[in-house]
Parts: sequence; C-alpha cells; structure tokens
Amino acid sequence: MTAKKRIIHLANILYLVFLLIQFIPNSLDGETYSLYTIVFASAIEVLVIVVSIFIKKEKGFHLFTDIVSFIYGFLILWTLLTEKFNVLRAALFPPMGKVFHQFIADFDKIVLNIGSSIGIVIEGYVLAAIIAIPLGLFLGWSIRLGSAATYVSKFLGAIPPIVYIPYGIALLPTFRSVSVFVIFLATFWPVLASTMSGVLNVEKKVIDSAKVLNVNKFTMLFSVILPSALPQIFIGCNQGLSVSFILLTSAEMIGARSGLGYYVKNYSDLGDYTRTIVGLLVIGVVVVAISFLFNKLQNHLLKWKR
Repeated sequence: MTAKKRIIHLANILYLVFLLIQFIPNSLDGETYSLYTIVFASAIEVLVIVVSIFIKKEKGFHLFTDIVSFIYGFLILWTLLTEKFNVLRAALFPPMGKVFHQFIADFDKIVLNIGSSIGIVIEGYVLAAIIAIPLGLFLGWSIRLGSAATYVSKFLGAIPPIVYIPYGIALLPTFRSVSVFVIFLATFWPVLASTMSGVLNVEKKVIDSAKVLNVNKFTMLFSVILPSALPQIFIGCNQGLSVSFILLTSAEMIGARSGLGYYVKNYSDLGDYTRTIVGLLVIGVVVVAISFLFNKLQNHLLKWKR
C-alpha cells in the first residue's frame, strides 16, 4: 500500500472536518468541555498514524480506519446536534465533551463496576462451558440420546433466561448468585446445542480413519471429534457471550448494587443523563473489547483449519 493511501483516507478527512466545526459558535449556555472531545479525537488520530506505520496488510488497515471513520462521524454528528445547533435537548443529550469529562471524574467508580460485571460473566460463562461442552460431546456421540437432546435443548434454550430471575431471587442467597445463574443458563443451552451439532456433523471419513487406527473411545472423542467440532462449538460460545452481557445488564438494573447495569439504571433514575450515556458507552466498549479478544482466541485455536 502506497504512502499516499496511508495518509489520505476518510478517517483523516473526517478528523479535519471535526476540527473545523469547533470554530462554529456554541449555541448552549454553560461549559461544554469541548477540549475533552478534541483531545480524545486527537489521541485517536495519533493512534491512526502509529497503526498506519506498523500495519502492513491493506485489509487490516482499511478495517481499522473504517472503524475510526465511524467514531469521527459519530463525534461530528453529536457535536453539531448538541453544542453547536442545540437540536437535541441538552438535558437528555449532553455535549460529548461533558460525557468525557464525567468519565474521567467517575473513572475509579467505573473500573469497579466493570470488574463486578466481568467477574459475574466469567463465573457463569466458564461454568456453563465446562459443563455444556463435555455433555454435548457425550450426547452428540450417542446418536439416540443426541437426537432427543437436540429437541430438548431447542425447547429449553428458547425460554429467555431473564424469566428465571424471580425464581433465582426467591431461591438463591445473593443477587450475585442470581446473576451468575442467569448467565449460566444464557450460555449453557447455545453451547450445548452447538456442541451436539458439531459432533453430529463431523465428517464420516474422519471417524472411519480414526477407527482404522484402532483409537479408543476417549481418544476418539477428545482428540478426533472435539477438534473437528470446534468451529461449531465456537458459534455457540460466541452466541452465549453476546447474550450474557445483554442479560447481565438487564439483571443488574433490577436489584444489583454494583455493575455497569446498576450504574446506568441508578443515574437514569436520578435524571443524570450524562452519567447514563457514560455507562452506555462503557458497556459498548467492554462488549466490543471482549468480543475482539474472544475472536482472537478463536482464530488462534482454529488456525489449523485454514
């Protein structure tokens, strides 16, 4: 990729547009903390420059700059509709600079809430995967049991796990255990179903080749069937991970005293929409970051399939 393409692209153009609109007079009274937004956008631009130097693959570079372009476009639109032209109500849609200022002010509190939410997700998610994957391997390997279990998992998996929250509150000692229980259910059924599907769809020639070598059942299951079923298993794991964060946020809004869902619900009830937007943006960033790391792990474990 030429140096010209690395310098002149949509992300850099939008960054310049963002800087230019700062010269438009503000229509809002009071401090808008525009400097915070400018510093944030400039930090991203520095990152773009660094990435343009080190990323050699054109596809990867374009993906990164496309994401940055979306961020700049969002900042431009939000700035124009709030502090510049006051199209959106300031009480509900504060200037982005004010949001960044509040994020810095609440940083310690936000980190604690992130830790609480991620801890619950990890507990429920890992527990579900540890149980669902071996069980799915066993049920999928047994044709008779696997066929029946597939319909049972589809039936139970279709029930939204959030409906179990009242039962969890009545039966379990703490709200944290209720949240772990809900995350467990949200992850267990898709992982179980995808594991069984992966086992049932392993190519017959792979199994026949293993039988020719006289491998025992344990080796067949965990050294032949499991690697072949991994792509399908990861589909269920990815689905369970996405649903887990949605459910956790919803659950934390009901009765938790910590977590990102609690942070959003608490301040929205108080009418503090600056902190509410901070919480929503942080949730989005956390979900994207975890999904990115999960995809990296998936690509690493499945690189032999390429």
